[in-house]
Amino acid sequence: MPYCLVSGGGRRDEEEEEEVRIFYQRYGHGGTKVLLISGLAGTHESWGPQVKALTGTVGPSAADEEEAPPPASSAAAAEDRRNPEEGVEACCFDNRGAGRSSAPARRSRYTTAAMARDALALMDRLGWRKAHVFGHSMGSMVASKLAAVAPERVASLALLGATGGGYQCVPKLDWGTVSLACRFLTATTPEQRAAIDLETHYTRQYLDEQIGSSITTRREMLYHEYVKGLSSPGGMQSRHGFDGQMNACWTHELSPKELDRIRSAGFPVLIIHGRDDVVAQSCHARRLAEKLQPAAKLVELRGGHLVSHERPVEVNMSLMEVIKASRSNMDLAEWSKVPDKKPDDKCVIILAGSAGSLAKRDDRLTTTYNQLPKIQLFVFGAFYAILEQVKSVIRSLKPVTDCLLLLPP
Repeated sequence: MPYCLVSGGGRRDEEEEEEVRIFYQRYGHGGTKVLLISGLAGTHESWGPQVKALTGTVGPSAADEEEAPPPASSAAAAEDRRNPEEGVEACCFDNRGAGRSSAPARRSRYTTAAMARDALALMDRLGWRKAHVFGHSMGSMVASKLAAVAPERVASLALLGATGGGYQCVPKLDWGTVSLACRFLTATTPEQRAAIDLETHYTRQYLDEQIGSSITTRREMLYHEYVKGLSSPGGMQSRHGFDGQMNACWTHELSPKELDRIRSAGFPVLIIHGRDDVVAQSCHARRLAEKLQPAAKLVELRGGHLVSHERPVEVNMSLMEVIKASRSNMDLAEWSKVPDKKPDDKCVIILAGSAGSLAKRDDRLTTTYNQLPKIQLFVFGAFYAILEQVKSVIRSLKPVTDCLLLLPP
């Protein structure tokens, strides 16, 4: 299996850094290089519709993973001589903590900066001097961090289902998402996880559509596919991996200096977001696009968090457009565009009273708005901590219960 070995990437003051193995797959051949970075708990397989559209293939390349990569200088020279229109080579990989990659035990090993270094180490192994870097959800945080620390390695940047990290990772809170969060945190089987993932990834309308002339719905078809994927090796994320990747999301931030590096790097930025995304609120994607002006274009599509699967044709067309804009050195002023804000395009930030109505952001109450997400994050974190404590108590009581069951009546 193809692996890229990198250092642990934890805190500098720690004496030992465990080696991390990053599993990856390459698809297609050509002078245009595309690096695809998956989201929280996702694996390299989550980019299937994009790999097929970009490279024209669904199967990984039969390259010898043990073969030493060419030096970066010779690879760059060969790439410069090749006609970029000849084709696309894409690389997808499992982030640390997911799939077949290593899952370090320490949370400090999981930051978007460490994951960006993983991606850069993979580019080095492949001999890629520069690539179009596309990320989804948490992967968009990693991609933007990579673009900030090594802008010279980026040909274009595409961020799908993006937020700015930290409190912006808290989803739109209503009773439905609270229920989903509870079920997600307690899911232990592929069947349980599959049912929850479908509801968080897609819109209900999309899931309830019938496929062709059959009576089978897309929900039923995708459920079986998800269960199969989650049942395969590396399908169910480890506890270390989940906690670590959550830590990477909560601690992610782009400083004003990093935002300026991306803005001024000269490559086009594409931000794609589903209008019905219940995981990453669209207002945060819009705010990120505004911060990255004049380099960013915002594309909003009807769809959920996994809009790359729900609306693959539109997403793939947009990805090809950003590649073409990079190839042609399009003027960023011509490329960038943020659609006018709609009246209902506001961040839902807290749960309201007994009727279940939602309090929304009022732009005039800036000070209050800045504090509410922190309070919301604290409440969500406290809820998570309490749930974990209850589960711990139940686990500690189970041996006692088992012993009592063995006693004669």
